[in-house]
Parts: sequence; C-alpha cells; structure tokens
Amino acid sequence: MKPGKVYLVGAGPGDPGLLTVRGLQLLHSAQVVVYDQLVNPVVLEEVSTVAIRIFVGKQAGRHCIVQEEINRVLVEYARLGYEVVPGVSSAIAVPAYAGIPLTHRKYSSSFAVVTGHEARKAKSTVDWAKLATAVDTLVILMGLHNLSTIVAKLITHGRAPETPAAVIRWGTTQEQETVIGTLADIVEKSVSLKAPALIVVGEVVELRNQLNWFAADAESPEEPWSSGKEDFVNL
Repeated sequence: MKPGKVYLVGAGPGDPGLLTVRGLQLLHSAQVVVYDQLVNPVVLEEVSTVAIRIFVGKQAGRHCIVQEEINRVLVEYARLGYEVVPGVSSAIAVPAYAGIPLTHRKYSSSFAVVTGHEARKAKSTVDWAKLATAVDTLVILMGLHNLSTIVAKLITHGRAPETPAAVIRWGTTQEQETVIGTLADIVEKSVSLKAPALIVVGEVVELRNQLNWFAADAESPEEPWSSGKEDFVNL
C-alpha cells in the first residue's frame, strides 16, 4: 500500500460557513475521511463520493470506538506524517454567536478556556481557586455534566453567586439554544439541556441583551450563512 498523509482538520464549531478554505480543499481531495458526531452533516456533503467515510463518534460515557482504535485507523491509512489544519475554535465562535464577546473594555480584559471534565476529579489539573478570581471570563468546554460541581467550586473560591453565566447548546448551528442566568441559578435553569454545550461565566454575558444577532438563537428563520448579499463587511 502506497504511504499517504493524515490531515487533522478543525471542522469549526458547527456552522458549515466557518469551515476554513484549506479544510474544504482537503475534504474535496481526501481518499478517507474520519469524523465524529459533532461534524455538521452539511460539511460531509463536501466529501468526494468515492472517498471512504469512517464514523468515530463519541458521547459522554458512550464511545462507539475507543481512542486507541481511532489512532490505529489513522495509522493504517497513512503511514507517513501528518499536517494540522486549525479550525475556528468553538471557545470563541460559540459565545460570539450567542452575542457574548469574551473581552470588552468595560467588562473583561482576560479570559481562560478550560475543560469541564476535570471538575469532579480528586486530583484535578484545573486550578479552580485561581480561575475563580484571577480571570474575568471563563469558557468551559464539555462541562455540562459537571456544571453543578463547577459552579460550587467557583463560588467556594470567591466568585460571586450573582456573576452572570450562560450555557450554549449546539452553538453556531440552527439548533443553537442559549440559557442565561447567574452562578446562583444557572444549574436549575439549564437542567433540560443536553450535550454538546459550552459554558461562559463572567460579566460579558450581560452584553447578550445588546448583541444577540444570530438567527437561530433569536428565533428567526433566516440562516446567517446563506442570507444573500451583504451591504457591509468589516475585516
């Protein structure tokens, strides 16, 4: 078998319009595409009809294929090096689609991105004590299952219970759903939400009232990536 090359492509946070040009080029030319459950089906429509597709989706507590097996599949189809193609990070894009900037001259000059998986571990690698008071805005990935624990840790270590908080499910897609509250009530308010979801904690959440532009979250039928001619673009 002739050696190939593996490209690790960031597919973006959900909106197919946020896939990079480089990522799209590789989807068109790839012979094998390995993907998980978070990839928008519209993106997969760009894959060649003759390409082999391998689904390796994961959900919390339910892995259809273990990481070791995913690694084996990649090696089997490559045997020669790889290239990383960064995508648009959900840590920034999802809050933006919910009308929440991570920094703002009035509310926040710093932000941190952390994993929520570590919250219940006895020897967590996340220093919640420092994060609670040293960072203005917190973005917590994969933390919905541990939300009550995360909130308790932040409050215990000095974050005010009235601090604004948001939980955003399926961000940047037409299924986007955002729940707004405070550390004191966000667990109760978001109890009906299911993963995947992202959590934002900080005063910047208050800006959503002014900046909530995204059609799906605003209950408007218009799709932002196919809305027609734009009058003005600021780069």
